[in-house]
Amino acid sequence: MTSPAVSIRALPHPERGEIRLEGILHALSDPLRLRIVRELAAAGDALSCSRFDLPVTKSTTTHHFRVLRESGVIRQIYRGTAKMNGLRRDDLDDLFPGLLDTLLDAADRQAVRFGSS
Repeated sequence: MTSPAVSIRALPHPERGEIRLEGILHALSDPLRLRIVRELAAAGDALSCSRFDLPVTKSTTTHHFRVLRESGVIRQIYRGTAKMNGLRRDDLDDLFPGLLDTLLDAADRQAVRFGSS
């Protein structure tokens, strides 16, 4: 029996046990990355990179998604030609119960205070 071919487009992700709190906090310390995570949480489903209207170049956008993926905050998979992004909510909630919801709530309250989205 042969094993299925590994896609050359597979992206590396940390295993659940490799996700570290300081990596998550670093990833979410950037306003654009926090914005991406807030949008993913609000959508409740995976979104393609093209769904995000960020005020930076494509290469900078790619960098932000890579930081989120490598820290374990999001999972990225290819669906056809689209790179889909989804929160690793189950992993994060298992490792750090309440952390993601607390951070998202704090980000929402800050957005109201400063009048940003």
